Amino acid sequence: MPEPSTAAVRPTPTGVIHDIGYQRYEGPRLGRRQVFGALYLHGLRTAFGFGRSAKAKIFPWLVVGIVTLVAVALAAVRSQIGEPVATYAQFADAMSWLVIFFVAVVAPELVSRDLRSGVLPLYFSRPLPRSDYALAKLLALVTALWLLLGGPQLLMFLGAAFTTKQGMRGVWNELLDLLPGLLYAGLWAVVFASVGLLVASLTGKRAFAAGGVVAVFLMTTPIVGVLSILPSRAANELAGLASPSTLVQGVGIWSLGDLLVEGDPGEMMIGGFGPVYALAAVLLVAGATALLLARYRKVAS
Repeated sequence: MPEPSTAAVRPTPTGVIHDIGYQRYEGPRLGRRQVFGALYLHGLRTAFGFGRSAKAKIFPWLVVGIVTLVAVALAAVRSQIGEPVATYAQFADAMSWLVIFFVAVVAPELVSRDLRSGVLPLYFSRPLPRSDYALAKLLALVTALWLLLGGPQLLMFLGAAFTTKQGMRGVWNELLDLLPGLLYAGLWAVVFASVGLLVASLTGKRAFAAGGVVAVFLMTTPIVGVLSILPSRAANELAGLASPSTLVQGVGIWSLGDLLVEGDPGEMMIGGFGPVYALAAVLLVAGATALLLARYRKVAS
């Protein structure tokens, strides 16, 4: 008896299309500028722990609290004695050691977490240039550091403006002192952010990144001390180039003069090498930024 053909017993394929409610997106399509802005705002929020756990807020706001208390104390003392204890630029110098630790904690949060968790391919799968990612993170850290130093300076200014005995003339003079201080705070922010973010971007482990940032800023200080005691006067005056912190201070001494130091610079003499310090600061920021961009061009997507 002949067997039935295969076609006769094979079931006829059937299928059903289900409408599960997906709709085509018809809203506005945002571009590169909006993506950059979103990354920048997210980075700025991350720097101060917004949108994260309470534990992540402890250190950033502890630093903010310390610098704010110092600024309030300086304003209160000035209101009592009638003269400034420290200028705005001197305040930025005095708080620089806190800025180092702030960068050491925040920079790894901005970049090392993304490297370790492997989310960069998701970022780069969108129309987002790699340079935009790095520059948005850098700009967020610069802004956070500038706010960290500039916010307390504004409190000092308000205290001085409300207690001045010279009326509007005193307020105007105080404003003229504040503006260089804010610019000097911006210099600290740009130098520290560019160097710190570059170091943090080299590893996905936050502990290693934090240790590397602290090492770069603090371990270079003994080099300055060694160069400053050499018998060569030129070596003494150029010693500050060996560390980012003293480099910024050298630029400040050259550009701000009496607003930063009174009379003789004392421990740190830069002689006539002020323009050299300024050029070195520009080259340091440009070099660190270029290396940061090169780093993200090599990150696997």
